[in-house]
Amino acid sequence: PQAVPVGTQIPHATGAGMARNYAGGDEAMVVCFGDGATSEGDFHEGLNFAGVFDAPVVFFCENNEWAISLPRDRQTASDTIAGKAEAYGLGGAQVDGNDPLAVYEATCEALKCARDGEPVLLEALTYRRGAHTTADDPGRYRDEEPDLPEWRTRDPVERYEEFLRSEGVLDDESAVLVREEADDELAA
Repeated sequence: PQAVPVGTQIPHATGAGMARNYAGGDEAMVVCFGDGATSEGDFHEGLNFAGVFDAPVVFFCENNEWAISLPRDRQTASDTIAGKAEAYGLGGAQVDGNDPLAVYEATCEALKCARDGEPVLLEALTYRRGAHTTADDPGRYRDEEPDLPEWRTRDPVERYEEFLRSEGVLDDESAVLVREEADDELAA
């Protein structure tokens, strides 16, 4: 389910995973949230329940280092978000969130574990280049960061396009068609 408050979808996913277990299904749930949600009670409750009852869930944290206006080092004392998994008996892993192929591979592996009754906390390291929402002005709390140029070179869309071109799957003509199709879909 879609939820506006931060982190409330986490226990929902844990419950949905347990419901699938009871119904005899073999599906696993994937729940996505930002690093700010890891400071919420729903995060801890959802992961604790999943760890105790082996809920088939992948907890996918998009860590962009900002919980709206609060930097990560002011919201948690842990070295990594993935490191929090151990406290709940879950597997934990980090992945380059700006590498679509690495994210796909890590998510597939995490789903395999979850289906086997081993819930996983997967932390995708990424960067938030813009505002958190349309109502947010990041200039109020965030200066232009010195590592922004490095992050710009790691744009996931551009990286994946380069990969597809290197594999001969994408050329200029097909790239234009893909962009037009995406624009049409967004406009619909």
